[in-house]
Amino acid sequence: MTYFLYYLLRSFTWLTHFLPLRVQYAFSDFLFILVFHVFGYRRKVVQTNLVNAFPEKTIEERHKIEREFYRHFCDSFIETLYFTFISVHRIQRRMKFLNPELPNQYLKDGRHVLVSLGHHNNWEWMCSWGLQSLAKFYVVYKPLHNKSIDRFYHKLRSRFGAIPLDKNKTFRQLVADSSKDTPTISGFLNDQTPKKNEIQYWTTFLNQETPILLGTEKIAKKLDAVVLGAHMQKQKRGHYNLTFHLITDKPNETAQYEITEKHTRFLEQIIRDEPAYWLWSHRRWKHKREPENTESTGK
Repeated sequence: MTYFLYYLLRSFTWLTHFLPLRVQYAFSDFLFILVFHVFGYRRKVVQTNLVNAFPEKTIEERHKIEREFYRHFCDSFIETLYFTFISVHRIQRRMKFLNPELPNQYLKDGRHVLVSLGHHNNWEWMCSWGLQSLAKFYVVYKPLHNKSIDRFYHKLRSRFGAIPLDKNKTFRQLVADSSKDTPTISGFLNDQTPKKNEIQYWTTFLNQETPILLGTEKIAKKLDAVVLGAHMQKQKRGHYNLTFHLITDKPNETAQYEITEKHTRFLEQIIRDEPAYWLWSHRRWKHKREPENTESTGK
């Protein structure tokens, strides 16, 4: 059954990729009607997240963000499937990295680079960075329970030279590369929710107390790695620009949790500026802070 589902997905995406993306967006429009109006997929989760994140906005403003989110959510689904068989020419025309020289210069200097991003716009398309990277490019991910879907995404993410890397193996792999003087660049989705027993740090994120992963900061200090933020902006349907921003290139001169706070604020500002393009259907705040847990506190 596992192999059947995998090849079914591959076959479906292979057939649909012959259709122009603008044609496939017609299916996205139909999918929006089903997801938003008919089935109401996770609408209560989305609405609760928006109310908590933006209490200052009116009901009408939040409803507008909600509708735009679901339209973009459906577009992203279509675009991700399209990415499975998209050509080099097409992805380079649709996904543009505006300042590749920033990470590549650090890589030329032999530095490790860690890129912090979130589930904003179409993060899967960042895997095409492998076409421009001057070093090994790791995509750090959390393996999915469904083996067929996990295999599908593993294949998708590795299309253009990216190397999917299990988050539980990331530290050991980067240390091993460092011991061989092999510079690397790694992408981290830093808006994921830690397991409850792994929470080490809380801060305020989008108006709510939120547990934040510390992996990026810990690895940066261990390897003296450069930390960049990635800001992806949607130009129009199926067209994105990504700009790298320096968070720090002197990690060991920063205070404890400073890097974590900086990349969290960076993502928070992006979401506030373009709220419809973040993954509001994610149950990001499912963990509640215990009153006695006061040793690690952010802003």
